[in-house]
Formats: sequence, structure tokens, C-alpha cells
Amino acid sequence: MEELVRTIAQSLVDNPDAVDVKLVEKGKEYVIELRVAEEDMGKVIGRQGRIAKAIRSVVKAVAVREHKRVNVEILD
Repeated sequence: MEELVRTIAQSLVDNPDAVDVKLVEKGKEYVIELRVAEEDMGKVIGRQGRIAKAIRSVVKAVAVREHKRVNVEILD
């Protein structure tokens, strides 16, 4: 799932080398932390958060198939 988020984020931003994805386990839940360059933050979040919601939806769909609980956090 980390690779999925990395691929999506790198295709959206102008500076794909600055994309950093990290998987953190918090109990029974996994958190995928996504960091991008400051100037690319708007491209990952989108208008009214639509792109961020879409990324989260795709990850949740994959997580359900694997019987896991996963959240995506976009960090500054």
C-alpha cells in the first residue's frame, strides 16, 4: 500500500523526488504518512480536499481486501 500511495503522489506533483511515504503501525491500525514538497501540497490535497479523499478511498478499498485498517495522513 505504501507503493500505491507513493505512485499516486509522484504522478500528481511537480517534484516527485520529494515524495516521502512511511507506514506506521498503531495497534491494529496502520497509518500511511505522506509528505510532499510544500509547493506541491495543494496538488495532493486538491480543491476542497477532493484528491486527498480519492487517495484515501483507493487505499481503504485495498485495505478492505487485505482485511486491514489503514488511514492516510498528509503531513506538512
